Amino acid sequence: MVLELKIRKVGNSVGVILPKQALTHLKVEAGDRVSVTEAADGSLRISQHRPEVAQQLAVVQDVLKRYRHTLRELAK
Repeated sequence: MVLELKIRKVGNSVGVILPKQALTHLKVEAGDRVSVTEAADGSLRISQHRPEVAQQLAVVQDVLKRYRHTLRELAK
């Protein structure tokens, strides 16, 4: 599925309106939360918000932050 969406002004912010086809594909509806993540190629991905995945990512980010010097040395 390829959708070209227009960025619109919403109050003091901007947003993208997702058509029904995209909402059905994501299995979300108005009021649900979604997650936007960065892919390895720099693109952004939108998916259903899953609290358990968000928590796991937070733990990984904490480990990467605390042990960045060690991980950098190990990567050599």
